Amino acid sequence: MYPFDKAETKEMPFKVSPTESKPVQMMFQKKNLNYMNIPDYGLQILELPFVEEELSMFILLPEQSTDGSDPLLKLEKELTLERLNEWTDRENMLVHSDIHVHLPKFKLEEEYQLKEPLSELGMTDVFCPSQADLSGMNGGRDLFLSEVVHKAFMEVNEEGIEAAAATGAVVCAGSCGSEKEVHFTADHPFLFFIWHNKTKSILFLGMFSSPQ
Repeated sequence: MYPFDKAETKEMPFKVSPTESKPVQMMFQKKNLNYMNIPDYGLQILELPFVEEELSMFILLPEQSTDGSDPLLKLEKELTLERLNEWTDRENMLVHSDIHVHLPKFKLEEEYQLKEPLSELGMTDVFCPSQADLSGMNGGRDLFLSEVVHKAFMEVNEEGIEAAAATGAVVCAGSCGSEKEVHFTADHPFLFFIWHNKTKSILFLGMFSSPQ
């Protein structure tokens, strides 16, 4: 992701809900970026390409709720793979030459214990000392898995994005131009994902709903 100027970062309120706000360090940049506005879904989509454009971060910013409903929950229910591919297709997005981006600095870190869900999917023998066969690792039958842990980490700041994920057993174009000034202000909950542009494989997917 192209860097933000640290001098432009300011404290701003992040609207956790229509009635509650929390302070957040808000970054700013003005740049030519791919952008899509979808009024029927009350949704703005912004692409933040990485420097070599092999990867991109997309931000899906729904309009704030005025009736107390959860706009992220509504978006998740309406989001399909077909819609996502259509909305993020660069041939459908517009390159705006004057887009003002406000994006909060944030850091997310999650850990998931996967033994139970994997067991429910039928992966059971490997957790049983008498049935596990991990002889390919040490030539014996004395190894088994006690747990499988998935960890994910992501930090977005002025320098760009640092992201990593690992799973272990106790072991990661052509568009139409526009001169219209656009403001993309992510000062309320949004979804985001990072994907590989060539294959459209999603590498990270998450939401930011409240500063720490």
